[in-house]
Amino acid sequence: MQEKELIRECLNGSRIAQHFLYNKYAGLMLGTCYRYTKSMADAEDILQEGFIKVFTKLHQFKNNGELGAWIRRIMVNTAITYINKHNRYKRELQVDDVAVHPVSDDNPDVLIDTKQLVEIIRELPLIYQTVFNLVGVEGYSHVEVARLLNMNENTLRSQYNRARTMLINRLKKMNNSSENQAYAGRI
Repeated sequence: MQEKELIRECLNGSRIAQHFLYNKYAGLMLGTCYRYTKSMADAEDILQEGFIKVFTKLHQFKNNGELGAWIRRIMVNTAITYINKHNRYKRELQVDDVAVHPVSDDNPDVLIDTKQLVEIIRELPLIYQTVFNLVGVEGYSHVEVARLLNMNENTLRSQYNRARTMLINRLKKMNNSSENQAYAGRI
């Protein structure tokens, strides 16, 4: 089924088309939701809430871009709403306006697969994880993210830089550990 036809059938209320659309994008979108949470159960909740929004707002999709990108944006916004709504996340998102720590522009030369990188990002404190995902992965501007998270733009930049620094340091440690293991295996 072509995408335009799939959309039209979903808009006409076809459960089969909705099921097909869900199955086509659910796996990828679950990965997106998971990047913003600390548990798979929360990611699944966000996914369900997100797809409810997709089906209720599908008439707003203008076919002037990719449907997957439009759905992804809904999932990201749903994740941010979820995080802001639930107290266990809200406490972790509180940020102090403190001085910016120096940030290194080093790029570690590390071989890592996507799954490992996602897990390293998920190990960051929630505020860093959220900010890094929105700016570094999703490509939102600092202004947009500051507005989404109700945060001062300078504070947001500081949090993003700290997240980058933490990721760089973790990747360097991983690289050193891998090199040491490889060396030990040759002895």
